[in-house]
Amino acid sequence: MQGKFKKSYRFAMNTSLYITTYITLLMSVFLYYFYEFKWFYIIVFLVSIYLFTFFIIQFRVERFIYKRVKKIYDDLTLLESASLTKGPITTDMRTLTQEIDKFARHKKIEIETLKVREEYRKEFLGNVSHELKTPLFTVQGYILTLLDGAMNDKSIREKYLERASKGIERLGYIIKDLDMITKLEVGDLCLNLEVFDIIELIENIFDMFEMKAAKKSITLVFDTNYPKPIMIRADKERIQQVLANLIVNSIKYGREKGTTEISIENLIKNKVIVRVTDNGEGIEEVYLPRLFERFFRVDKSGSRREGGSGLGLSIVKHIIEAHDEKIYVESEYNVGSEFSFTLEKAE
Repeated sequence: MQGKFKKSYRFAMNTSLYITTYITLLMSVFLYYFYEFKWFYIIVFLVSIYLFTFFIIQFRVERFIYKRVKKIYDDLTLLESASLTKGPITTDMRTLTQEIDKFARHKKIEIETLKVREEYRKEFLGNVSHELKTPLFTVQGYILTLLDGAMNDKSIREKYLERASKGIERLGYIIKDLDMITKLEVGDLCLNLEVFDIIELIENIFDMFEMKAAKKSITLVFDTNYPKPIMIRADKERIQQVLANLIVNSIKYGREKGTTEISIENLIKNKVIVRVTDNGEGIEEVYLPRLFERFFRVDKSGSRREGGSGLGLSIVKHIIEAHDEKIYVESEYNVGSEFSFTLEKAE
């Protein structure tokens, strides 16, 4: 690694001056007492000593510093410090200190980011393991019980087979959702953009979950009457998945005899915002930043009783972001929640 390095002659000049002054004084005293004292010889001696010491100190000391600074650059190059390898080697301590400080800050940020990712990876793997293990062990338990003799009882056989079927169904949901969210994250899932009426789509979803909502006496309604279609340009199937997921969540965590309300508002000239509002149990503010993480659950026991893969909201977020749109959440504990997302209006 070569390059022009910035030279500072102050140190060499001052040091040479000290050495020359000392030696010249010593030599003057010696000549005064033992030989004939002449200023010409003193001046020549002074200049010679000064130049000699200056060049020796300047180049030898700087070479000494350069070798050690180069070793620092080489060590940092092994750590892939792009900011240091781009420029020439410098022996200027102020510049070097600034570069090292910059490098240290960059590496500190990298280390902290890696720690966060590692913690997230451990949590994610633990959640995947737990989510797959629960239905798998349930299915295994029912099958082993049947093989141990319970299959001879017709009523028990049918009941256990139905429960095992539900466990397998849940495993299928988890694997399907994991596959989808992986494709969404790496960008392999292509969107089929089309123009459709969002009002009609929501009405179809209401019909789909009417019986599920009726079990908790929850009413699925629009905030107002929409006499005209609202045409949207998006992937109809994916937006249906988003709305279905949000409405199902509002039913799961909604109050008995509660309400799930849908509203569509004009945001700007070519955008609308769709709001899904309920008066359910709500979410504490501390959990909101992590709400769209994979497998994150506010109430782990309650959400597992309700079923699902634990990936729904994460998929919702990725689908909306795949459309280059935004999703928002507002919630107040024991009051209710509102999920909203933007969509592009068709011309």
